[in-house]
Amino acid sequence: MTPGETPTANSLLRAMGGVRGLIESILPGLAFLVIYTFTRDLTPSVIAPVAVSLVFILARAVTRSAVMPAVVGLLGVAVSAALALFTGRAEDNFLPGLVINGVSLVVLLGSIAARWPLIGLIVGVLTGDATGWKSDPAKFRVVLIATWCWVGLFAIRLGVELPLYLAGSAEALGSMKLLLGIPLYAGMLWVTWLLVRAAFGHQKKQ
Repeated sequence: MTPGETPTANSLLRAMGGVRGLIESILPGLAFLVIYTFTRDLTPSVIAPVAVSLVFILARAVTRSAVMPAVVGLLGVAVSAALALFTGRAEDNFLPGLVINGVSLVVLLGSIAARWPLIGLIVGVLTGDATGWKSDPAKFRVVLIATWCWVGLFAIRLGVELPLYLAGSAEALGSMKLLLGIPLYAGMLWVTWLLVRAAFGHQKKQ
C-alpha cells in the first residue's frame, strides 16, 4: 500500500501478504489451539505448528515464491515451541509474542516522547518525505494520531493476553491471540492507511 492509493479490500489483503500470508499467519496458532484443547498434551501441540511452518517453506520453495517470510515465521514458531518444551508450560508458547508486543509498545511510546512518531518515520521513508512531515502541523498531527492508534493495539493485546498468561490459561490465551492478531492488525492497518492518505495522498498528484 502507498499513502496516495485508494483503499480497497484487495490492496489491504496484499499488504498482509495475500491469502497465503493470512494462512501462514493463522494456521500455526490454530493448530496449537485445536490440538492442545483436545489432547492437553504439550509436545504435539507445539510440534504441530513447527511442522506446518516447514510445509509452508517447502510450498514456497516448490512454487519459487519468496521463502524468507515463511522462514521468519518458522523461527518465531520454533522459538515459542522450544521455550514451552523447556519450561513444560503451555502458556510459555505465547511468551515471545507477549515480549514482542511489549517491546513494540515501548518503542512506539518512545517515538512519541521524542516527537518522532514511528508511523511518521515509516510513511516518510515510503513517500520520500523523510523529515518534511515533521514541520507540517497537519501531517505531524495525523502520524501522531496513527502512532497512538498502534499504541492502543499493543496495549489491548497486552491488557487481554498478559492476565491470561499469568493465570496459566493456555486455551483462552490461544483464542485471544488469534482474535487479536490478524483481525485487529488488519483493522488498524486500514485506519492508519485512511489517516495517512488524507494527509499525504496529495503528494502523489504533485
